[in-house]
Amino acid sequence: MSLNIKEFWDAVLRQNADAIRECFLPDARVNWHNTNERFTVEEFIRVNCEYPGEWNVKVKQIVITDDQIITATHVFTKDDKLHFHVVSFIRVAGGKIVSIDEYWGDDGPPPQWRQDMRIGTKIKD
Repeated sequence: MSLNIKEFWDAVLRQNADAIRECFLPDARVNWHNTNERFTVEEFIRVNCEYPGEWNVKVKQIVITDDQIITATHVFTKDDKLHFHVVSFIRVAGGKIVSIDEYWGDDGPPPQWRQDMRIGTKIKD
């Protein structure tokens, strides 16, 4: 497989267009299912490199199969005001990304109706 997923996420964090581009096959596609958007490699690079603010990324989990890397990643602003978790299904061929299917979620408290049920416990404080 030979794609270094930590280097990929580091390139995204640093908003390094050239390093991000090196990770992809030219005709790769990225799907953001939560917002029903599909991006070309160049559009994906533009979205990531022009996104406002300064960000941190912590890869929480990596699962590697023959042709796919799955990551669970915590993405948050350096000022600690915004937090997201993203699960990425990254298909790889010849050491390059063929496609990414990502699912983004905002971090926050459970909805009030679940709080009212008094079920569940915090994963972390």
